[in-house]
Amino acid sequence: MQMKEDGKNDNLVTLAILTYTKAQILQTVLQSEGVEATIMNVNQITPTVNAAVRVKINESDLPKALKITEKAAWLTEDMLDEKAEHEKKRNTILLPVDFSEYSMKACEFGFNIAKSMNAEVVLMHVYFTPIYAASLPNGDIFNYQKQGFDREAHIIHRQVQEKLEHLSNQIDAKIASGDFPNIKYVKKLREGIPEEEIVRYARRHKVTLIIMGTRGSNQKKIDLIGSVTAEVIDRSRATVFAIPENTPYKTFDKVKRIAFLTDFDPRDLIALDNLLQNDFPIFKPAISLVHISDSDEHDKWDEIELGGIKEYLTKNYEGLDVDYEIIKDDDNFSNTLSEFITKHQIDVITLSSYRRNIFARLFNPSIARKMVFHSDTPLLVISV
Repeated sequence: MQMKEDGKNDNLVTLAILTYTKAQILQTVLQSEGVEATIMNVNQITPTVNAAVRVKINESDLPKALKITEKAAWLTEDMLDEKAEHEKKRNTILLPVDFSEYSMKACEFGFNIAKSMNAEVVLMHVYFTPIYAASLPNGDIFNYQKQGFDREAHIIHRQVQEKLEHLSNQIDAKIASGDFPNIKYVKKLREGIPEEEIVRYARRHKVTLIIMGTRGSNQKKIDLIGSVTAEVIDRSRATVFAIPENTPYKTFDKVKRIAFLTDFDPRDLIALDNLLQNDFPIFKPAISLVHISDSDEHDKWDEIELGGIKEYLTKNYEGLDVDYEIIKDDDNFSNTLSEFITKHQIDVITLSSYRRNIFARLFNPSIARKMVFHSDTPLLVISV
């Protein structure tokens, strides 16, 4: 509680809950308009860019602050109330796009799977403006030049809007020609940090599946999975399917065998049930259970565990083809896993979303990460 000059008390109220990056931007915008703003619940020594913090203002300044924020499109979506959090889960596929060729690959797959799942598609592009780069916490000073930014932001918005419209026209043409199924879809344009906006939208609208395109194995000098896709997989509660641009098939019904990575946690069974029953009931591939072992001592017990999962699957899913294999985590791991994928003709590598230990193995700069995504093998991370 603060005391105003006229002697009346003025309570602090929460104007918005944002990431630290956006909170800094909003604070600076408000202060430039004469509204005092405070960022709460943040470690000022080591702030986290994606952590949620509160922007608080004096209650008497609320009408003015709301008028200021109404002018900023990027704030409007963030400051909506959380009613959507409680909405019933919709049968929706979210397709984040960046107008690259591998984005169109994701669109192709997304529209085909939407038809088989009787789902609608949300085509989303998130664009990044200079104001975000200027406001990162590592910067010493945040220079906010309102007129210059407004002009530049308007130009960028118009450019990405035209690109999204062009992509939509391409999709409409493919639907008209029969290359894409005639599926209902909507376009969403967001301003902000891509991975943050994708995860936020998926959470609020409870999407069924996120499909993201990634570069193929010909991009030798580029981090193939992409930092945005990795962040979305790490943080999203929805199932995520990452598709390299060189993936040879367009729909799940072309997937004949998957490799499911397991550490014998009971949640792996939940993930497999979600895969075969709930999320993709039309999806009945053969399954190769894979355990990555770092020791010879546990091989016997590992085989018993794998055998138990196999027995569970064959009992509950009649006619399901299941095998298993233990892969050694040693100096030859990349070659061994590559040979396994080739030998068993693996179409998709699959794991459950809680798997931080295996996830770290795949997404840190490691032999496994480089090998897996150089093989053009899609990755399906199942929400549990």
